[in-house]
Amino acid sequence: MRQINLKAMAKINLSLDVTGERENGYHDLRMVMQSIRLYDRISLNITRSPGVKMETNLGFLPVDANNLAAKAARILIDEFQIPEGVFISLEKHIPVAAGMAGGSSDAAAVLVGMNILFHLGLSQEKLMERGLKIGADVPFCILRGIALAEGIGEILTPLPHIPDCLILVAKPEVHVSTKYVYSHLVLDEKLKHPDIDGQIQAIREGNLREMCRLQGNVLESVTVPMHPEIGALRDLMLEGGAIGAMMSGSGPTVFGIFDDEKAVRRTREKLIASPLARQTYLTTPYYPER
Repeated sequence: MRQINLKAMAKINLSLDVTGERENGYHDLRMVMQSIRLYDRISLNITRSPGVKMETNLGFLPVDANNLAAKAARILIDEFQIPEGVFISLEKHIPVAAGMAGGSSDAAAVLVGMNILFHLGLSQEKLMERGLKIGADVPFCILRGIALAEGIGEILTPLPHIPDCLILVAKPEVHVSTKYVYSHLVLDEKLKHPDIDGQIQAIREGNLREMCRLQGNVLESVTVPMHPEIGALRDLMLEGGAIGAMMSGSGPTVFGIFDDEKAVRRTREKLIASPLARQTYLTTPYYPER
């Protein structure tokens, strides 16, 4: 085998809480993360010439070590002293800089693909250890499915599948700096923390409505005042029949969870007609085969 094709799945945060800040600037997190069927397509080809080369369908993306996919390939080539090279073709569909771990998922897919192509024999756990060197979301993007993420996001506890539902994703035309959001988060007694333990219990009971009722994202306290479009998108989804709507990650993407197909399609039509959302997607939860 000299070529492999992969799908890099996006994620949403069903809840996101920040419990503290470390001396090194990282934050302690508790999150419920869910993979969804919105994905980038990645093709890896072994080349006779050494090194990593890359192309992408988006001209503004880097194709050198500043791209996490290329960085992932280089890490394994250097560690295992692989004499051949690899050519990465990346077809982006996950919104960029959107709080959906698109770059991390691309890196995760490359690690998995390189492990198969070059017969490296790394377990999923070992791949996740290497993924953490690239970014805190990469281990989850290797695991995929649904999990409680703790620490800086690297301590993962898989959870039961949530009930079938439809997920409407909308990204407004604004840019959000993750670094800025975390640096301006005020961890005081006024900050409302989500009931993540209660949400996990609702997930275990298969109670979709209770799961949505208990969702929350503390980063909205920073991002929504900066960009009212995010709050407007969330409100539009709730008015349209979403049983839960929230910003994913540090934003600006908003997702709504629906259990009514007619309602979600009507709401998507409203989003497309409005100036609020630049990109919209209708998708479902994703779970890998174990």
